[in-house]
Amino acid sequence: MNTFGRLFRVSIFGESHNNSVGCLVDGIPAGIKLEAEDFYYDLQRRKSTGLGMTPRVENDEVIIESGTFNGYTTGAPILLRFLNQNIRSKDYSKLVDMPRPGHSDFVMNKKYKGFNDYRGGGATSGRLTLGIVAAGVIAKKILAKATFKTEITNLHGEEDKTKYENILKEAIKKGDSVGGILTITIRNIPVGLGEGYFDSLESTMSHLLFSVGGVKGVEFGTGFAGASMYGSEFNDLIIDEKGHTKTNHSGGINAGISNGNDIVVKVFVKPTSSISVPQQTYNFASKQVEELVIEGRHDTAIILRAQVVCEAMCAIALADAYLIDKALK
Repeated sequence: MNTFGRLFRVSIFGESHNNSVGCLVDGIPAGIKLEAEDFYYDLQRRKSTGLGMTPRVENDEVIIESGTFNGYTTGAPILLRFLNQNIRSKDYSKLVDMPRPGHSDFVMNKKYKGFNDYRGGGATSGRLTLGIVAAGVIAKKILAKATFKTEITNLHGEEDKTKYENILKEAIKKGDSVGGILTITIRNIPVGLGEGYFDSLESTMSHLLFSVGGVKGVEFGTGFAGASMYGSEFNDLIIDEKGHTKTNHSGGINAGISNGNDIVVKVFVKPTSSISVPQQTYNFASKQVEELVIEGRHDTAIILRAQVVCEAMCAIALADAYLIDKALK
């Protein structure tokens, strides 16, 4: 479904080539300062502005339809909307019969019996992440003391950031795409957020991160590298009364509950599915495998713009956990 959250509830709506996209956010405490300019920084981070990003550029100006008055939240649901203005739907017409490898075309057509809006990926488009980023801005305001840092720590297998530009240029030259790994570090999260088992902090954060198109892996702290460590090496030794630890292999979470240390999450974002390199796919009209050359405007590396989206998803999960924790006290 398109809604997440128990107390901080986020619903997203829209399609890539329809009139607008956006989100409805409920459960926001009254009295939080919130105006259109508060969204500008994170929306700019998501925008296509540089090497390796799609040529499609939208204004992405937020329209606050409800839930604020005199620059403050009222406690009512907030509806945020973004207009779609730079649209070229003709680029997608042939994909009804020839679904793109790695994309949502085939599964969406089958699941919704051909009634889905296939233009630009329709309801599965990265365009809908605008609403996620906007909801994340509100979530961060609820988590007033928390700070977020997100960076690409691996691009196409390379960890040396000085080589990233050349990697992107080479992929662009080939008409291909690349993926990589994001590392999100969240500081100043209080002890005690998250519930046991099904609502553990890892569970809810992973749930949302895997909801981002292109995300194929999530790990916390040391993650899979811990498979080669002994327990005596992996255990984070507590060094003071606040629960600070000597190491942070668990990524700031024990038993699904925040422990007061930095929450560290790594996210693998796959290479963009839409590429210019000719590929083979099944043609449902001719009933045979044929060559497909994808046209349109696409990101060479969706990981570039996914940084702020994944960060927003973490903020949404943490804001919901924070409000639940407050309600239980």
